Amino acid sequence: MLLPRYRIVALFGAPQAPELGALGQGTPQQDAARLERIAAGYRAGGRPVLPALWLIASISSKEPEADGLYRTVQPAATIRLYLQEARRRRMLLILDLQPGRAGVLAEVRRLEPFLKEPDVGLALDPEWALAADETAADRPGALDTALVDRVAVELARIVRENRLPQKLLAVHSFSPDLLTGDTRLRSRSGVALVIDANAIGPLEEKRTVYRAVGQARPGLFRGLKLFFEEDPALLTPAQILALEPPPDVVVYE
Repeated sequence: MLLPRYRIVALFGAPQAPELGALGQGTPQQDAARLERIAAGYRAGGRPVLPALWLIASISSKEPEADGLYRTVQPAATIRLYLQEARRRRMLLILDLQPGRAGVLAEVRRLEPFLKEPDVGLALDPEWALAADETAADRPGALDTALVDRVAVELARIVRENRLPQKLLAVHSFSPDLLTGDTRLRSRSGVALVIDANAIGPLEEKRTVYRAVGQARPGLFRGLKLFFEEDPALLTPAQILALEPPPDVVVYE
């Protein structure tokens, strides 16, 4: 059981460019060592800490690319490198989807060989989800809650068929408007569903977004993202743990 047993602390990004986040700015070994130092700050939070390497597996692009889908696929060899390092250090690997025009379920199925591994989870980024007639200039996108629930069902199937431990399914959100539709989101059997609040700014701004997206989806686990470059001052673990309720997942980009 991942949640609520652990507090997950993650490093987010991809090696293709520094603008994608902190993960990938060093080697997988260097990034994992950096994450261990960050995660150590949460040991006083009343729950065991589980670090995670959070790798963008579908990277949004401004151009349509050869397939017209406005996303670049992370090479499987790169994913394997990060999985190897995560496993060596007993961390999780979270695969993040910025789907562009690619179908979200198709992207999930493309990653199924990795999702069959016991220590690999999944994240969805509605901001970078585009309809068939949209371009990157039309973002932010959105995801229908019925589609998010279908992804949760698909992950639950993978867990059940492969007799796996609980998997993380995170959905980034800086506004309740990024998730449309009336389907009630909930954690499925073997899947812990997290709404990860993304807000660049000081503590009060982060607290406002954290409350808004959490109150819009009651009963789910909560996450919070921090930004090394964009935030005016990086919040301390003590400030984060003082939030009510404290986040189950903390992501550093």
